Amino acid sequence: MKLKKVKTTKLFPKPPFNFDATFHKPDHFTSGDNYWEPGTRWQTWRHQGLTLGLKFSSIGSVEKPEITLDIYASNILPASLIGSLIDEIKYRYNLDLDLSDFYNQFGSDAILGPIIEKWLGMRPGHPSSMYEYLIIGIVLQNATVRRSIQMFRSLLEKYGNLLEFDGRSLWCFWQPGRLANVSEQELRDLKVGYRAKSIKKIDDSFSNGTIDEIVLRKKDRETQMKELLKLYGVGPATVWYLLFDVFHHWDFFNHISPWEQKIYSKVFFDREPEDPVPVEKLLKHFEKYGQYKQLAVHYIWEDLWWKRKNENIPWLEKLIRV
Repeated sequence: MKLKKVKTTKLFPKPPFNFDATFHKPDHFTSGDNYWEPGTRWQTWRHQGLTLGLKFSSIGSVEKPEITLDIYASNILPASLIGSLIDEIKYRYNLDLDLSDFYNQFGSDAILGPIIEKWLGMRPGHPSSMYEYLIIGIVLQNATVRRSIQMFRSLLEKYGNLLEFDGRSLWCFWQPGRLANVSEQELRDLKVGYRAKSIKKIDDSFSNGTIDEIVLRKKDRETQMKELLKLYGVGPATVWYLLFDVFHHWDFFNHISPWEQKIYSKVFFDREPEDPVPVEKLLKHFEKYGQYKQLAVHYIWEDLWWKRKNENIPWLEKLIRV
């Protein structure tokens, strides 16, 4: 599907704002739905049933941020739809997030301070809807990064839409309900294994209205956790990711996967990954960051992955196995 530019507008994130560290997360596996280069990100986006292409270009600075947003679609879009799209972009990328209190509290911290200085203005940000995030979470379960990439690409190329805009060809996620007439066996044929059942169940839950992301955003954290855990194939690890990336709880940190346990042990205690620090000790270590403990870990985690992007880290490469 070839898209044409239908709208150019401006976004003005709350300063300070780091464009590249917000719009590009090196720890997110390559999925084929986006492309990044310094100062620019191309992203497919599904909004109100439409497949769109977005191009974000930084034309400002950390202290005076300004983003040009080019919107590509098959037809002219009504102003109301563009308005709701911009609101959603601001929400998912936390463009209006005030980081001043976090910086004031931990700008002098021995570990966090230098990282904050390096990545001043970085926001947690994720382009996916809750439905999309859940599908990604399922393919990440019990698999190497390489295996997860293979499974997700197979799904995206089978059920998604290939969009062409601004000289890029990128895949766009399918609409919830797209898998209604897809059998579990058909999904298994894409080599997703036992995850086929979970993917089908998630698709059913969204298409029949059992769960609604916008409604859930307005609920308290305990209700969000309870509703998410009702979903088939969704466990504590996936819920933990969702509460941070999708629902923006900066203080919630009560789960560490075995893979992350090994990485945290090396980063925070210089302990070999094969002999990791107990999870309980790691969780207690992060308590010092209080209401921002998950946000603090995000900064430290992203700093590690940016380092990996620019230099070889042997112990980390052994754990990633891309």
